[in-house]
Amino acid sequence: MKQTILLQVLTCIVIGYLLGSINPSFLIGLVKGYDPRREGSGNAGASNTVIMAGKLAGLLVALLDILKAAVAWWLCQWLFPTLRLAGILGGVAALLGHLFPVWLRFHGGRGLACLGGLCLAHDPKFLLMMLGVAILIGIITNYVCIVTVSMSAIVPICYGLLTAFWLGAAVMAIPVIPIFCKHLVNFRRIKSGDELRLSFLFNKQKELERIGRAE
Repeated sequence: MKQTILLQVLTCIVIGYLLGSINPSFLIGLVKGYDPRREGSGNAGASNTVIMAGKLAGLLVALLDILKAAVAWWLCQWLFPTLRLAGILGGVAALLGHLFPVWLRFHGGRGLACLGGLCLAHDPKFLLMMLGVAILIGIITNYVCIVTVSMSAIVPICYGLLTAFWLGAAVMAIPVIPIFCKHLVNFRRIKSGDELRLSFLFNKQKELERIGRAE
């Protein structure tokens, strides 16, 4: 019995990780002739795709990153309906795969959209609630990196409060430290004044001028 559960857990982790390692930002960069790991913010995710390829491309990447985490959750839940942690394991493994994709030498994105995928897979209403919190943090701080790091802690806490499934919440909290570490470079750029603000989405030229990268 224990061996069966262990096999199911490992299967969920492998499925989730491999799905998460598929990186739409890198694929779009490949088509357009740039590597998001080496240009822009150096992040193979939606925010850097906005910088390098525009808002529509960034939106597409965000949606695909949301979906890959959600699909990993739903697939593992469907495969192992008696394992309550199956979906969470698959979704969290997908998020970690997004952060550290094996295909890209473990240099991936920062995880905000995949966090959204976990919320969506649990309950679309939960996604809307967490989206509202994320928007509020974004308005107050004006930095995507602060939104991502904050939400990595807020999502599992709120999940635990709403479901009382604290083991699941603990698993969802596993990416908190990796996400924080991935954003250290962003915090350093905030300190030096070189980090793009969220207002980049609405006033690209002004933000680029502010950090000395005017087009």
